[in-house]
Amino acid sequence: MDKYYLTENRLKELREELAELKTKKRGEIAERLKNAKDYGDLSENSEYTEAREEQARVEARIFELEDMLKRAAIIEKTKDANEVKVGCFVTVSKDKQSYSYSIVGPSETEPEKGKISNESPLGRALMGHKVGDKVNFKTPGGEVTYEISKIE
Repeated sequence: MDKYYLTENRLKELREELAELKTKKRGEIAERLKNAKDYGDLSENSEYTEAREEQARVEARIFELEDMLKRAAIIEKTKDANEVKVGCFVTVSKDKQSYSYSIVGPSETEPEKGKISNESPLGRALMGHKVGDKVNFKTPGGEVTYEISKIE
């Protein structure tokens, strides 16, 4: 079972979402289903069908959240990072241009803010490498090579 890397804040958010879905949202859907049944024939009852579809979405999200929480591993910030791992900040260079990324878990990815997942092609390629290492990874435009210049 793979670990699911999260910050403390994200873990708290996911726990709150799960609690909300299990209590409030399930109750709301149960009430909607009860009311929809009162309309009669369920085969042509759009309110009932919509409530059942929402119930399926909510139950799928509950299952997903429970799985994430079972596999959760808190991202620890380290001061002496000598290799790329989840929670570190890495600077890479390509063609005399530098790019900086924070390596995060998949639920906290924000590429536009420099936060990339350890499961992304670049994140996966960087994991375990040290300053000075060159890493290759595939992109839709072809293979790219970056050199790691700094790890924090």
